[in-house]
Amino acid sequence: MSGTGTTTTATRAEYCVVACAEAWRDAGEILAGPMGTVPMIGARLAKRTFSPDLLLTDGEALLIGDVPAVGAAPGVVEGWLPYRQHLALVTTGRRHVMMGASQLDRHGNQNISCIGDWERPRRQLLGVRGAPVNTLNNPTSYWVPRHSPRVFVERVDMVCGVGYDRAAAAGPSATRYHRIPDVITDLGVFDFETPDRTMRLRSLHPGVTVDEVRAATGFALHVPGEVPYTRDPTAEELRLIREEIDPRGLRDREVRA
Repeated sequence: MSGTGTTTTATRAEYCVVACAEAWRDAGEILAGPMGTVPMIGARLAKRTFSPDLLLTDGEALLIGDVPAVGAAPGVVEGWLPYRQHLALVTTGRRHVMMGASQLDRHGNQNISCIGDWERPRRQLLGVRGAPVNTLNNPTSYWVPRHSPRVFVERVDMVCGVGYDRAAAAGPSATRYHRIPDVITDLGVFDFETPDRTMRLRSLHPGVTVDEVRAATGFALHVPGEVPYTRDPTAEELRLIREEIDPRGLRDREVRA
């Protein structure tokens, strides 16, 4: 194990925020699509620090020019982003969305539609929504606040977001813009930078062990010989998170202590 862990007072939720922010590092002028409280805080932190050109919305149809606290109204509105224009950004690759996942397999196939057999599912979820278009047209990362074998499964019950194996099987039209940069959970950060494009443990959040991650994952995970810790937030990043972006501490409701 490389790294020495944290020397700050950062919480697990704050490590998750920083890991999400890193997904948009140096992204340039693209639209961030964070889904969930922690990704939203992460996107706003990225814009306030190392990705100043990142485009943010108010969660509906306005492009905002400032970075308000979560739940607060924006003070600067830069433009209108109706659904049609939003789709144009998606299909031209000018967005990096961070979605959730009810199930995710080793190849990055994601399910948010149903649990159980398609003919008679045990649970009805959100539905496929825009997951196929997202994954085939712009970078798509995932945020999972509760890492468990119920989420990280050997085979998803229905494919919504397209993984590396299915994109490859579909051919060049599917693989041309397909990319899953990051999977971020309450235990660590993962990617697919392996020869067979299966999930790899990239970093552990301080206080988490490799054995914990393996026990919480329902498939054989690629684990390098040396696994670093997720980087510590800086003092300025902690100030921004705690005082300006999320002063109500909503991040702690999404990530257990």
